[in-house]
Amino acid sequence: MTAPRDATALLALLTPGQPPSDGLVAVLYDELREIAHRQLRRERTGHTLTTTALVHEAYLRLSNATQLPDDNRALFLAAAANTMRRVLVDYARARSTRKREGVKQLVELNEALDLVDTDSEHLVALDEALQALQLSSPRLVKLVECRFFIGLSEEETATVLGTSVRTVRRDWVKAKGWLAAALR
Repeated sequence: MTAPRDATALLALLTPGQPPSDGLVAVLYDELREIAHRQLRRERTGHTLTTTALVHEAYLRLSNATQLPDDNRALFLAAAANTMRRVLVDYARARSTRKREGVKQLVELNEALDLVDTDSEHLVALDEALQALQLSSPRLVKLVECRFFIGLSEEETATVLGTSVRTVRRDWVKAKGWLAAALR
């Protein structure tokens, strides 16, 4: 595995609005595949997207992004994980055959996090809850992305968010509580 500083050096070479280079993606490819694999494990059995396809779709979307983190490997991976989540949510919405207008299901957060792998509707509901949380607390959304979608440790999440580990623990409880209430 390539040292993180190599990825950080490649990120620093990007100019605003420039897509990620092939070299950067090559350096981070194993980590991007690991993130994609983790997210696909939560999807239903028989999902038609593969780990490689998810990484490549995320790369294409990141190539069109106007702003990417330019100096931090963890922030770039967070952006990539968020893009992968958007790909999966868009895929779930496209596959959905029934309208959910006004229909809400009572779902506990832990169930939603566990069931995302079996039911794309739970993924869409979780995404809608995260969008609502984004309006009031973008930092909590970043925390959920780091801890749940990327799988970062508390220490790594604290580094990405520029906070203490204690704050990460406190905010993680707050984020889970907020999302649990939103998913009810």
